[in-house]
This record gives sequence, C-alpha cells and structure tokens, in this order.
Amino acid sequence: MTALTAAPFLADESRARFRDLLLGEWCKLLSLRSIRWGLLLGLLGLVFLNANAAIADVNDWDHFAPAQREFFVPDGALAASFTNNACIATLLITGSLGAVSLVSEYATGQIRTTFAAVPARRALLSAKILVLTAVMTAFGVLATGVSFFLTQAVLSGKHAGISLAEPGIWRALLASALLPPVCALTGLGLAALVRHSAATIVTTTTVLLLIPNFLSRNHHWSACLYHATPFRAWQTLHDLVGTPPNPHIPFAADPAGEWFVYLAWAVGGVLATLVLGSRRDV
Repeated sequence: MTALTAAPFLADESRARFRDLLLGEWCKLLSLRSIRWGLLLGLLGLVFLNANAAIADVNDWDHFAPAQREFFVPDGALAASFTNNACIATLLITGSLGAVSLVSEYATGQIRTTFAAVPARRALLSAKILVLTAVMTAFGVLATGVSFFLTQAVLSGKHAGISLAEPGIWRALLASALLPPVCALTGLGLAALVRHSAATIVTTTTVLLLIPNFLSRNHHWSACLYHATPFRAWQTLHDLVGTPPNPHIPFAADPAGEWFVYLAWAVGGVLATLVLGSRRDV
C-alpha cells in the first residue's frame, strides 16, 4: 500500500520543485535594482526615441519633396515606429540586463549559495533562462506595441501613418519584439563564459554592436558574417515585404534566413549557460 502511494507523491514533489525554481528566479531577477530600473528606463527610452523620430518627421513634412512623401508611406512610417537608434539601444540594454542577471551572482558570490541550495544546477539555470526569456519577451512586445501605436498616431496628423493591415507589418513588429530576448540570452551566455561584471558588459557590447559595424558586404565571407548578427538580421526583417532590393548591395540577405540567425543566437546563449554555468562556481 505504501509503495503504491509513494510514486504519485514523488511525482508531485518533482513538479513542485521546478515551479519553486521558477518562482525563486522570478523573485531574484526582479529583486535586482539594476534590472527593475533598467527595464523601466529602457522602455521609456525606446518609446521616446521612436516618438521623437515621428515628431521630427511631422515637423519636416512640409519640406518634403513629393517623391519623399510617396516613399515615406509606408516605408518611412515603419522606420519611425522602431528606429535604427532604438535597435542599437535595445542591443545595449537587453544584452547588458541579460548578462547582469547571472554575472551579478558571480560578483557577489551568491552563485555558490544558490548551487549549494539547489544541487541540480541545470534545472536551476533552465528556470533562470525561462524567466529571463519571458520577461524580455514581454518587454519587447510592450516596447514595440507602444512605439508603433504612438508613432502612427503622431504621423496620422499628416495622414502619413500606417495600420496593422499593411503587408509585411507583422514580420517587422515580430522582429522588433523578439530582439530583446535574443540579446538577453546572448548576454546570459556570455556571462556564463566570462563571469566578470565589467568584462562581461564590454564583451556583450562588442559582440552585439561593435563587431557588426566592422563587417561589410563587399565580400562573400564578410557578408555572411555581416548578416549572421542580430543587429543586421533585425534590419533585414524590419523592412516591409515587397520592398525593392538595393541593386548596389552585392550580397543581400534572405529575410527567411534571418529568422534562423535569431534562433541560432538564442540557442547559443542557452547552451553556453547550461554547459558553462553548471561547471564552475567562480
């Protein structure tokens, strides 16, 4: 009789433990003041950058040539909804926050206490990955949605806004919304590799932002690396479907392939965290 009732009890206990890990990582993540303020100020900063671009376009609208106005709708309106500067800010903010979520534990030595309390290291790191992914996805959806509706409301004053019915708009919005979790997981994986606060932030900034700016599309090998970065993948995906390709670009990217770039960076960050993060405490 005892053997028959023990199995369900143990199964319930194992499921409850992982839920407890998720709850613990949720509380741990939001207890970091840098994470809370980073998310709040980051969201406000991204919305401000995009809204400011839309306001500048409205102020300059009367000076636009007819050809510029024709081009602006829909391409310019979409570009204002999530600008290139907003993308750069997203790379820096979310990549750094993803790194801080782990490297802060190495800096304070809390990681030893955490692993002592939860010997199943990969289960703990898996919970951290899931919580970080959920938070950054929500951040991306909120920043993208608020920016889009606010900028199009501003542009509607000149009848230059676009709607969600525009062909290709959902691909562009999804690319912006998924950029934060991709960058955050990349920063998390680099934190598991470097394990030093300042060095991790510098490495994350270099990988996500500086390296793409040193690559060119003049040679095939360089163009492959160029298009294999999250920054350039976002730029390709954020273009509307049907936009004519630039004939001056010798090696253009395939938008369908850029989704695999997003996936590869996210999976790479997850694997680095699970493999490297479970091996050392310092």
